[in-house]
Amino acid sequence: MAASAHSAPLERDARAVNTRGDHEVRPGEIAIGVIIGRTSEFFDFFCYAIASVIVFPALVFPYVDRLTGTLWSFALFPLAFIARPIGTQIFMWVDREYGRGTKLTIALFLLGTSTVSLAFLPGYAEVGAASAFLLAAFRIGQGLALGGAWDGLASLLALNAPPEKRGWYAMVPQLGAPLGLIVASALFAFFLANMDMVDFLSWGWRYPFFVAFALNVVALFARLRIVVTPEYTELFKSRELTPSRVTATVKAQWRNIIIGAFAPLASFALFHMMTVFPLSWIALFTREDIARFLGIEIIGAFFGLGAVVISGLLADRIGRRSVLGYTAAAIAVFSGFAPQLLAGGDAGELAFMIGGFVLLGLAFGQSSGAVTNNFPKRARYTGAALTSDLAWLFGAGFAPLAALVLASQFGLVAAGGYLLSGALATLAALGLNKELARRLD
Repeated sequence: MAASAHSAPLERDARAVNTRGDHEVRPGEIAIGVIIGRTSEFFDFFCYAIASVIVFPALVFPYVDRLTGTLWSFALFPLAFIARPIGTQIFMWVDREYGRGTKLTIALFLLGTSTVSLAFLPGYAEVGAASAFLLAAFRIGQGLALGGAWDGLASLLALNAPPEKRGWYAMVPQLGAPLGLIVASALFAFFLANMDMVDFLSWGWRYPFFVAFALNVVALFARLRIVVTPEYTELFKSRELTPSRVTATVKAQWRNIIIGAFAPLASFALFHMMTVFPLSWIALFTREDIARFLGIEIIGAFFGLGAVVISGLLADRIGRRSVLGYTAAAIAVFSGFAPQLLAGGDAGELAFMIGGFVLLGLAFGQSSGAVTNNFPKRARYTGAALTSDLAWLFGAGFAPLAALVLASQFGLVAAGGYLLSGALATLAALGLNKELARRLD
């Protein structure tokens, strides 16, 4: 009631416009909103990730060698993941005080503003060291906004899924990751292939960030028309998908938060080992065409997209915990020979991408299921958000930096160690937490 009373005019207008007479909750409608929202977020994410390899080292850190510049760029990369839990705490307060629609509107406008601001980022040649500080500020803005972009739709979708199709509906939100990667990689590959590097570094790389802002606007309205309608507002309340206080949730659910953060760690570690790190290796230590390698990543992402779908079918057949456990074991094996594949020429790179993305799709497709179902109803909304934040921070935030440091110092094979650690963490979390096992199967 308090949230409704304090809702902004935009939210109240959206309620009136989108109210339906039948008051029917449509899982398909929720799924579409989830996919659009996640695709937009991951597109933003991948635009920054690709630029952190091929743009920011030359634009922001031109005064050092390419390897050092890339390491500095990767050092700024995890700022968004560090800021994300802070954003979650801030926006959970906004949610309690002013409503979910108001929170989502502010968060997505902050995300869009931070992302489009990157398109106007001046280089070191124009403003000196201030360029790096601006880049860091925009990256922190993205992280704060992502903390507020948690809308609960994925949890709502999972809770309204038929018992025999919970794995299927758990994978739906994860489709946004390969879709976002495909679109972002295609845009950068197009500009790289059709422009000389001078023009690309001057202005060509900026266009994908304008596209990201446009996608954020579309995603905002696609999600607002769901979360602010009366039938969905009531469903959020009846399912107890309402924000609880962050400090109270952490105090009561810290064990679940920790276990939930480590359970999907294998997929989150593999996430960046298949996307950002190999691109940096190709750019720094080979003479291959970057646009061509982005094309290989796109092929791998399509295989990953199919694997995400298959993960839903497998989870409903053998259980989500089993899918997570088997894929974590497979990722551990993959970590032993993945570096050799990446260094194995054209055929090796293609095998690396296809094999890695298949494993990533199978594991990542069910990672949200693990996060969502590890909490009691009263803490699910806030607890799932915090768990997701920490899983991304531990599993993915430092992955590009750690992998590149290991590879540059000890050879490409050493990068597999980081991936192996994530797989072992997942297996340990799944083995130790009997309650998680009971809820996921």
